[in-house]
Amino acid sequence: MGIIIEKGRVIDPANQLDETTNLFIDKGKIVAIGRKPKGFDTKKTINAKGMLVIPGVVDMCARTREPGFEYKATMDSELAAAARGGVTTLCSPPDSEPVVDTPAVVKLIQQRASEVNKATVHVLGAMTKGLQGEQLAEMQSLKDAGCIAVSNALLSIRNSEVMLRAFQYAHSCNMTVFIQPNDLDLQNNGVANEGAVSTRLGLPPIPETAETVAVSRALLLIEQTGVTAHFCRLSTARSVDMIQQAQKQGLSVTADVDISHLHLTDMDIADYNVDCHLQPPLRNAYDKDALIMGLKSGVITAICSDHQPHDQDAKAGPFSMTEPGASTIEVLLPLVMHLVERKQLSLTKAIAALTSQPAEILGIEAGTFSVGADADICIIDADASWEVDRNDLSSMGKNTPFNGWSLSAKIVHTLFKGKTSYQAK
Repeated sequence: MGIIIEKGRVIDPANQLDETTNLFIDKGKIVAIGRKPKGFDTKKTINAKGMLVIPGVVDMCARTREPGFEYKATMDSELAAAARGGVTTLCSPPDSEPVVDTPAVVKLIQQRASEVNKATVHVLGAMTKGLQGEQLAEMQSLKDAGCIAVSNALLSIRNSEVMLRAFQYAHSCNMTVFIQPNDLDLQNNGVANEGAVSTRLGLPPIPETAETVAVSRALLLIEQTGVTAHFCRLSTARSVDMIQQAQKQGLSVTADVDISHLHLTDMDIADYNVDCHLQPPLRNAYDKDALIMGLKSGVITAICSDHQPHDQDAKAGPFSMTEPGASTIEVLLPLVMHLVERKQLSLTKAIAALTSQPAEILGIEAGTFSVGADADICIIDADASWEVDRNDLSSMGKNTPFNGWSLSAKIVHTLFKGKTSYQAK
């Protein structure tokens, strides 16, 4: 028995589709677009007239906090939040407790995700044991267990020889390396972008070179090893330039940006707003504009939430003593639509950066309405005005810097493999 989503504006950048039409779903798969297939037995009809119908969002980085940090959030709470945000596929970084450096931890995360069954969770394996940056993790075993890439998460590898060996090993396993560029020594104990704001507030600064030096080193090692690499959460204009040059030279590198860095700058921490304590730090307006230009030009091809739910204690106390990160998975799609509304990004580019392009980076089949694809679908009321209320979030993490923001795109329906995972009341 099938489902019809009718009269919606169906947008699928992967197939260059943007038209008002019908979607036909059967047994959790897309079976036709436009014309009803022969013998199709309709069980349910969803009226999407006046709505946008897009593939489910593919989020390159979202922490569910399982295993090890269940006091911050759980797989149940965060996949419910994902569904509410139109996210049907997400990447889980390896910095859980225990670290994702053995097949057993991979299986545990996969099992929990399948129990909740509201989104597909792809696991990133650790590049080094315990993310300590000293001994290489067993990448082939992690790949065999289902990891789609390897990363050292927020803990940059200090030793260049270890990084070189890690890239060589990943290349031999045909695995992509995910790099969050950050020179730990240049970062030192910094918590805010080096500039007028950090100086005025007396906050320990993080220079842009903490990122750009790390990008430069990684690019040289990528060139040497031939590994496929993805740069996570770029935050500076200079980094975008360097990635662009590397792509022009033919290096197999891609990049993403998180949603907070497309909307906020270091000016937003001016009253010591701890919800704006992020890693990488919020940069200046010039950097923010360069990131948007990077998306427009195609240097950056994915936008992620970088969702990091925290408990109350993590954000209590002086700015420097709080833990970095923001709860953003539920506002990722509406905030991207906000960029479209402000004409900073075209609708097609925006949706591609949330669906087919991150899926391509991950090497997975998702983010498209191709016939035979999983029926992962998000229906959006683009004209619904609503206000972000931290207390109303499904996520256990209430630490959002967007509290009180008025947004005009609301997710009204999310389907995961043809089943409703979220429906607005």
